[in-house]
Amino acid sequence: MKVGIIGNYGHNNNGDEAILAGLLHQLTVQEGIKKENIVVFSNDPANTKERHGTVSHPLLYKEGSTLKSGLKTIRESRKVMKHLDLVIIGGGGLLMDMYKRDAPLYSVLGLTAKRAGCRVAIHGVGAGPIRTKTGAFFINRLLRAASSVAVRDEKSRRLLQQIGAPGGIRVIYDPAFSVPVNTVHETSSAVQRVGVTAVPYFSTRYWPQADAGRYAAYLDGMAASLDELIDKKGVEITFFSTKYPEDVEVTKDIARRMQRQNDVHIQDANLSPQDIARQAAGLDLVIGTRLHSLILSVNAETPVIGIAYHQKVKDFMEEINQQDYTADVEDLTQILPAFEKAEQDWARLQADVRAVSGALKEQAAEGMNLLRLKGRD
Repeated sequence: MKVGIIGNYGHNNNGDEAILAGLLHQLTVQEGIKKENIVVFSNDPANTKERHGTVSHPLLYKEGSTLKSGLKTIRESRKVMKHLDLVIIGGGGLLMDMYKRDAPLYSVLGLTAKRAGCRVAIHGVGAGPIRTKTGAFFINRLLRAASSVAVRDEKSRRLLQQIGAPGGIRVIYDPAFSVPVNTVHETSSAVQRVGVTAVPYFSTRYWPQADAGRYAAYLDGMAASLDELIDKKGVEITFFSTKYPEDVEVTKDIARRMQRQNDVHIQDANLSPQDIARQAAGLDLVIGTRLHSLILSVNAETPVIGIAYHQKVKDFMEEINQQDYTADVEDLTQILPAFEKAEQDWARLQADVRAVSGALKEQAAEGMNLLRLKGRD
Protein backbone atom coordinates (compact mmCIF):
# COMPACT_ATOMS: atom_id res chain seq x y z
CA MET A 1 0.00 0.00 0.00
CA LYS A 2 1.15 3.51 -0.84
CA VAL A 3 0.00 6.36 1.36
CA GLY A 4 0.06 10.15 1.06
CA ILE A 5 -0.20 12.50 4.05
CA ILE A 6 -1.40 16.10 3.66
CA GLY A 7 -1.13 18.63 6.48
CA ASN A 8 0.51 21.79 7.74
CA TYR A 9 3.98 20.28 7.76
CA GLY A 10 7.37 21.84 7.06
CA HIS A 11 6.80 25.09 8.98
CA ASN A 12 9.03 24.33 11.98
CA ASN A 13 5.87 24.11 14.07
CA ASN A 14 6.75 21.16 16.24
CA GLY A 15 3.15 20.63 17.22
CA ASP A 16 2.38 19.80 13.61
CA GLU A 17 5.63 17.85 13.31
CA ALA A 18 4.56 15.84 16.38
CA ILE A 19 1.35 14.90 14.58
CA LEU A 20 3.34 13.77 11.56
CA ALA A 21 5.83 11.85 13.73
CA GLY A 22 2.93 10.10 15.45
CA LEU A 23 1.24 9.23 12.15
CA LEU A 24 4.47 7.89 10.69
CA HIS A 25 5.07 5.78 13.81
CA GLN A 26 1.56 4.35 13.55
CA LEU A 27 1.84 3.61 9.84
CA THR A 28 5.32 2.06 9.90
CA VAL A 29 5.53 0.38 13.31
CA GLN A 30 1.90 -0.43 14.02
CA GLU A 31 0.73 -1.09 10.46
CA GLY A 32 3.96 -2.30 8.84
CA ILE A 33 3.95 0.09 5.87
CA LYS A 34 7.41 0.78 4.51
CA LYS A 35 8.51 4.39 4.92
CA GLU A 36 9.52 4.58 1.26
CA ASN A 37 5.85 3.96 0.39
CA ILE A 38 4.73 7.07 2.28
CA VAL A 39 4.65 10.52 0.65
CA VAL A 40 4.22 13.72 2.67
CA PHE A 41 2.87 16.88 1.00
CA SER A 42 4.74 19.62 2.83
CA ASN A 43 5.24 23.39 2.92
CA ASP A 44 8.98 22.64 2.84
CA PRO A 45 9.69 19.22 1.31
CA ALA A 46 13.44 19.38 2.04
CA ASN A 47 12.74 20.11 5.71
CA THR A 48 10.26 17.23 5.94
CA LYS A 49 12.60 14.79 4.20
CA GLU A 50 15.45 15.74 6.56
CA ARG A 51 13.31 15.57 9.71
CA HIS A 52 11.29 12.45 8.99
CA GLY A 53 13.15 10.56 6.28
CA THR A 54 10.16 10.37 3.95
CA VAL A 55 9.56 11.17 0.32
CA SER A 56 8.07 14.67 0.21
CA HIS A 57 6.42 16.91 -2.40
CA PRO A 58 5.18 20.50 -2.22
CA LEU A 59 1.83 21.11 -0.60
CA LEU A 60 1.33 24.25 -2.68
CA TYR A 61 3.04 25.53 -5.81
CA LYS A 62 3.34 29.32 -6.07
CA GLU A 63 3.09 30.71 -9.57
CA GLY A 64 2.30 34.40 -9.11
CA SER A 65 -1.50 34.56 -9.23
CA THR A 66 -3.84 32.49 -7.08
CA LEU A 67 -5.35 30.87 -10.18
CA LYS A 68 -2.00 29.87 -11.67
CA SER A 69 -0.82 28.58 -8.28
CA GLY A 70 -3.97 26.52 -7.85
CA LEU A 71 -3.81 25.00 -11.31
CA LYS A 72 -0.17 24.01 -10.97
CA THR A 73 -0.80 22.57 -7.50
CA ILE A 74 -3.63 20.40 -8.86
CA ARG A 75 -1.61 19.31 -11.89
CA GLU A 76 1.59 18.43 -10.01
CA SER A 77 -0.18 16.82 -7.03
CA ARG A 78 -2.26 14.61 -9.32
CA LYS A 79 0.93 13.23 -10.90
CA VAL A 80 1.94 11.94 -7.46
CA MET A 81 -1.52 10.94 -6.23
CA LYS A 82 -2.31 8.65 -9.15
CA HIS A 83 0.35 6.28 -7.79
CA LEU A 84 -1.12 6.27 -4.24
CA ASP A 85 -3.82 4.09 -2.70
CA LEU A 86 -4.79 6.28 0.24
CA VAL A 87 -4.42 9.99 1.02
CA ILE A 88 -4.69 11.02 4.67
CA ILE A 89 -5.63 14.64 5.31
CA GLY A 90 -4.56 15.34 8.87
CA GLY A 91 -4.07 15.75 11.61
CA GLY A 92 -4.04 19.19 13.17
CA GLY A 93 -6.45 22.11 13.01
CA LEU A 94 -7.01 21.98 9.26
CA LEU A 95 -10.78 22.48 9.01
CA MET A 96 -10.97 26.21 9.59
CA ASP A 97 -11.24 29.52 7.76
CA MET A 98 -9.17 31.64 10.15
CA TYR A 99 -6.44 31.56 7.47
CA LYS A 100 -7.79 32.26 3.97
CA ARG A 101 -5.85 29.56 2.16
CA ASP A 102 -6.65 26.58 4.39
CA ALA A 103 -10.21 25.57 3.53
CA PRO A 104 -9.80 25.94 -0.27
CA LEU A 105 -6.35 24.32 -0.31
CA TYR A 106 -7.20 21.17 1.65
CA SER A 107 -10.54 20.81 -0.10
CA VAL A 108 -8.98 21.05 -3.57
CA LEU A 109 -6.21 18.60 -2.64
CA GLY A 110 -8.72 16.13 -1.22
CA LEU A 111 -10.87 16.31 -4.34
CA THR A 112 -7.78 15.99 -6.54
CA ALA A 113 -6.80 12.83 -4.65
CA LYS A 114 -10.25 11.33 -5.10
CA ARG A 115 -10.28 12.10 -8.82
CA ALA A 116 -6.83 10.52 -9.09
CA GLY A 117 -8.33 7.26 -7.80
CA CYS A 118 -7.23 7.47 -4.14
CA ARG A 119 -9.30 6.73 -1.11
CA VAL A 120 -9.38 9.90 1.02
CA ALA A 121 -9.43 9.85 4.83
CA ILE A 122 -9.72 12.91 7.07
CA HIS A 123 -7.88 11.84 10.18
CA GLY A 124 -7.42 13.30 13.67
CA VAL A 125 -8.22 16.88 12.66
CA GLY A 126 -9.57 19.80 14.62
CA ALA A 127 -12.42 21.93 13.27
CA GLY A 128 -12.98 25.63 13.79
CA PRO A 129 -13.31 28.44 13.62
CA ILE A 130 -15.61 28.24 10.60
CA ARG A 131 -17.19 31.68 10.24
CA THR A 132 -17.69 32.19 6.51
CA LYS A 133 -19.98 30.63 3.93
CA THR A 134 -16.96 30.13 1.67
CA GLY A 135 -15.08 28.25 4.38
CA ALA A 136 -18.09 26.06 5.16
CA PHE A 137 -18.59 25.34 1.44
CA PHE A 138 -15.04 24.11 0.88
CA ILE A 139 -14.93 22.10 4.12
CA ASN A 140 -18.23 20.39 3.31
CA ARG A 141 -16.98 19.45 -0.17
CA LEU A 142 -13.90 17.87 1.40
CA LEU A 143 -15.94 15.96 3.99
CA ARG A 144 -18.21 14.53 1.30
CA ALA A 145 -15.22 13.35 -0.73
CA ALA A 146 -13.77 11.37 2.19
CA SER A 147 -14.40 7.68 2.85
CA SER A 148 -13.85 8.28 6.60
CA VAL A 149 -13.80 11.37 8.78
CA ALA A 150 -12.22 11.36 12.24
CA VAL A 151 -11.81 14.48 14.37
CA ARG A 152 -9.74 14.94 17.51
CA ASP A 153 -12.49 16.10 19.89
CA GLU A 154 -16.24 16.08 20.38
CA LYS A 155 -16.65 19.83 19.81
CA SER A 156 -15.09 19.52 16.37
CA ARG A 157 -17.63 16.85 15.50
CA ARG A 158 -20.53 19.02 16.68
CA LEU A 159 -19.25 22.03 14.71
CA LEU A 160 -19.00 20.01 11.50
CA GLN A 161 -22.53 18.70 12.04
CA GLN A 162 -23.74 22.30 12.48
CA ILE A 163 -22.40 23.31 9.06
CA GLY A 164 -24.20 20.40 7.40
CA ALA A 165 -21.50 17.72 7.30
CA PRO A 166 -22.57 14.15 6.46
CA GLY A 167 -23.00 11.67 9.29
CA GLY A 168 -20.53 9.07 10.49
CA ILE A 169 -17.92 11.45 11.91
CA ARG A 170 -15.79 9.65 14.50
CA VAL A 171 -13.74 11.06 17.38
CA ILE A 172 -10.20 9.76 17.86
CA TYR A 173 -7.28 11.13 19.80
CA ASP A 174 -4.51 13.22 18.35
CA PRO A 175 -1.87 11.16 16.50
CA ALA A 176 0.79 13.05 18.48
CA PHE A 177 0.01 10.72 21.38
CA SER A 178 1.79 8.06 19.32
CA VAL A 179 5.10 9.96 19.35
CA PRO A 180 7.53 7.51 20.99
CA VAL A 181 8.52 8.65 24.48
CA ASN A 182 11.57 7.03 26.06
CA THR A 183 11.49 8.99 29.33
CA VAL A 184 8.42 9.86 31.38
CA HIS A 185 7.73 12.12 34.35
CA GLU A 186 8.88 10.68 37.66
CA THR A 187 6.56 11.20 40.61
CA SER A 188 7.75 14.12 42.73
CA SER A 189 6.79 15.33 46.18
CA ALA A 190 6.34 19.01 45.25
CA VAL A 191 6.05 21.33 42.26
CA GLN A 192 9.47 22.88 41.85
CA ARG A 193 10.55 22.66 38.18
CA VAL A 194 8.05 24.42 35.92
CA GLY A 195 8.14 24.62 32.14
CA VAL A 196 6.37 27.40 30.22
CA THR A 197 5.43 27.65 26.55
CA ALA A 198 4.02 30.81 24.99
CA VAL A 199 2.35 31.68 21.70
CA PRO A 200 2.76 35.12 20.00
CA TYR A 201 -0.81 36.09 20.91
CA PHE A 202 -1.82 39.05 18.67
CA SER A 203 1.84 39.75 17.87
CA THR A 204 2.40 41.99 14.83
CA ARG A 205 5.15 39.54 13.78
CA TYR A 206 2.85 36.53 13.64
CA TRP A 207 -0.90 36.84 14.33
CA PRO A 208 -3.27 36.96 11.32
CA GLN A 209 -5.08 39.98 12.81
CA ALA A 210 -2.44 41.62 14.96
CA ASP A 211 -3.12 43.98 17.87
CA ALA A 212 -0.08 45.53 19.52
CA GLY A 213 -2.06 46.58 22.60
CA ARG A 214 -3.41 43.09 23.27
CA TYR A 215 0.02 41.58 22.68
CA ALA A 216 1.55 43.98 25.24
CA ALA A 217 -1.19 43.15 27.75
CA TYR A 218 -0.54 39.44 27.23
CA LEU A 219 3.21 39.90 27.79
CA ASP A 220 2.57 41.92 30.96
CA GLY A 221 0.10 39.35 32.27
CA MET A 222 2.43 36.42 31.67
CA ALA A 223 5.41 38.28 33.17
CA ALA A 224 3.48 39.30 36.31
CA SER A 225 2.06 35.79 36.84
CA LEU A 226 5.45 34.11 36.46
CA ASP A 227 7.09 36.65 38.79
CA GLU A 228 4.35 35.82 41.30
CA LEU A 229 5.04 32.08 41.03
CA ILE A 230 8.76 32.63 41.61
CA ASP A 231 8.18 35.01 44.55
CA LYS A 232 5.45 33.03 46.29
CA LYS A 233 6.31 29.45 45.36
CA GLY A 234 10.06 29.51 44.75
CA VAL A 235 9.73 27.62 41.47
CA GLU A 236 12.39 27.25 38.79
CA ILE A 237 11.06 28.29 35.37
CA THR A 238 12.25 27.06 31.99
CA PHE A 239 10.80 28.48 28.77
CA PHE A 240 10.72 26.13 25.79
CA SER A 241 8.96 26.32 22.45
CA THR A 242 7.03 24.25 19.95
CA LYS A 243 7.06 26.82 17.08
CA TYR A 244 10.54 27.95 16.14
CA PRO A 245 11.70 30.71 16.16
CA GLU A 246 8.47 32.66 16.75
CA ASP A 247 7.72 31.20 20.19
CA VAL A 248 11.31 31.69 21.33
CA GLU A 249 10.98 35.39 20.51
CA VAL A 250 7.79 35.79 22.53
CA THR A 251 9.34 34.04 25.55
CA LYS A 252 12.20 36.54 25.35
CA ASP A 253 9.65 39.37 25.20
CA ILE A 254 7.97 38.00 28.34
CA ALA A 255 11.26 37.51 30.18
CA ARG A 256 12.31 41.10 29.46
CA ARG A 257 9.20 42.32 31.30
CA MET A 258 9.77 40.14 34.36
CA GLN A 259 11.20 41.44 37.60
CA ARG A 260 12.78 38.01 38.14
CA GLN A 261 14.10 37.57 34.60
CA ASN A 262 17.47 36.46 35.91
CA ASP A 263 15.74 33.49 37.56
CA VAL A 264 14.39 31.95 34.34
CA HIS A 265 16.07 29.81 31.70
CA ILE A 266 15.14 30.07 28.01
CA GLN A 267 15.63 26.96 25.91
CA ASP A 268 16.58 28.70 22.65
CA ALA A 269 16.49 25.72 20.31
CA ASN A 270 14.35 24.16 17.60
CA LEU A 271 13.23 21.11 19.57
CA SER A 272 11.93 18.01 17.84
CA PRO A 273 8.67 16.48 19.14
CA GLN A 274 10.72 13.83 20.94
CA ASP A 275 12.89 16.58 22.48
CA ILE A 276 9.79 18.44 23.67
CA ALA A 277 8.42 15.31 25.32
CA ARG A 278 11.81 14.67 26.90
CA GLN A 279 11.96 18.28 28.14
CA ALA A 280 8.49 17.94 29.67
CA ALA A 281 9.35 14.61 31.30
CA GLY A 282 12.16 16.30 33.25
CA LEU A 283 9.80 18.90 34.74
CA ASP A 284 7.24 18.71 37.50
CA LEU A 285 4.62 20.78 35.68
CA VAL A 286 4.18 22.49 32.31
CA ILE A 287 2.21 25.73 31.89
CA GLY A 288 1.43 25.40 28.21
CA THR A 289 -0.15 27.70 25.65
CA ARG A 290 0.35 25.81 22.38
CA LEU A 291 -1.95 22.79 22.25
CA HIS A 292 0.82 20.37 21.34
CA SER A 293 3.04 21.51 24.18
CA LEU A 294 0.21 20.23 26.38
CA ILE A 295 -0.30 17.06 24.35
CA LEU A 296 3.39 16.15 24.33
CA SER A 297 3.65 16.90 28.06
CA VAL A 298 0.70 14.62 28.85
CA ASN A 299 2.26 12.06 26.51
CA ALA A 300 5.29 12.23 28.84
CA GLU A 301 2.92 11.88 31.86
CA THR A 302 3.70 15.40 33.10
CA PRO A 303 0.85 17.43 34.67
CA VAL A 304 -0.16 20.60 32.84
CA ILE A 305 -1.86 23.95 33.26
CA GLY A 306 -3.40 25.09 29.97
CA ILE A 307 -3.39 28.75 28.91
CA ALA A 308 -6.53 28.95 26.77
CA TYR A 309 -5.63 31.29 23.92
CA HIS A 310 -7.87 29.26 21.58
CA GLN A 311 -10.96 27.13 22.05
CA LYS A 312 -8.97 23.99 21.20
CA VAL A 313 -6.97 24.38 24.43
CA LYS A 314 -10.15 24.51 26.52
CA ASP A 315 -11.53 21.56 24.60
CA PHE A 316 -8.42 19.47 25.22
CA MET A 317 -8.33 20.26 28.94
CA GLU A 318 -12.01 19.29 29.18
CA GLU A 319 -11.44 16.09 27.18
CA ILE A 320 -8.81 14.96 29.70
CA ASN A 321 -10.94 16.16 32.65
CA GLN A 322 -8.36 18.77 33.67
CA GLN A 323 -10.47 21.90 33.13
CA ASP A 324 -9.78 23.06 36.70
CA TYR A 325 -6.15 23.53 35.68
CA THR A 326 -6.87 26.08 32.95
CA ALA A 327 -6.28 29.84 32.81
CA ASP A 328 -7.87 32.14 30.24
CA VAL A 329 -5.36 34.07 28.15
CA GLU A 330 -7.34 37.25 28.82
CA ASP A 331 -7.08 36.77 32.61
CA LEU A 332 -3.65 35.40 33.44
CA THR A 333 -4.17 36.06 37.16
CA GLN A 334 -5.86 32.63 37.02
CA ILE A 335 -2.46 30.95 36.72
CA LEU A 336 -1.67 31.16 40.45
CA PRO A 337 -5.01 29.67 41.63
CA ALA A 338 -4.64 26.83 39.11
CA PHE A 339 -1.08 26.25 40.32
CA GLU A 340 -2.21 26.20 43.96
CA LYS A 341 -4.93 23.68 43.15
CA ALA A 342 -2.29 21.51 41.47
CA GLU A 343 -0.16 21.75 44.62
CA GLN A 344 -3.07 20.74 46.84
CA ASP A 345 -3.96 17.76 44.63
CA TRP A 346 -0.38 16.95 43.65
CA ALA A 347 -0.19 13.22 44.38
CA ARG A 348 -3.62 12.53 42.87
CA LEU A 349 -2.99 14.82 39.90
CA GLN A 350 0.20 12.99 38.94
CA ALA A 351 -1.60 9.64 39.13
CA ASP A 352 -4.53 10.98 37.07
CA VAL A 353 -2.27 12.31 34.32
CA ARG A 354 -0.37 9.03 34.19
CA ALA A 355 -3.65 7.13 33.70
CA VAL A 356 -4.95 9.62 31.12
CA SER A 357 -1.68 9.43 29.19
CA GLY A 358 -1.87 5.66 28.92
CA ALA A 359 -5.50 5.72 27.80
CA LEU A 360 -4.90 8.39 25.16
CA LYS A 361 -1.94 6.52 23.69
CA GLU A 362 -4.10 3.42 23.30
CA GLN A 363 -6.98 5.34 21.74
CA ALA A 364 -4.70 7.23 19.35
CA ALA A 365 -3.32 3.90 18.12
CA GLU A 366 -6.84 2.50 17.69
CA GLY A 367 -7.64 5.37 15.30
CA MET A 368 -5.65 3.53 12.64
CA ASN A 369 -8.48 0.99 12.43
CA LEU A 370 -10.64 3.58 10.66
CA LEU A 371 -8.21 3.77 7.75
CA ARG A 372 -8.85 0.14 6.68
CA LEU A 373 -5.23 -0.41 5.70
CA LYS A 374 -5.28 -3.47 3.48
CA GLY A 375 -2.67 -4.77 1.12
CA ARG A 376 0.09 -3.71 3.52
CA ASP A 377 3.68 -4.33 2.58
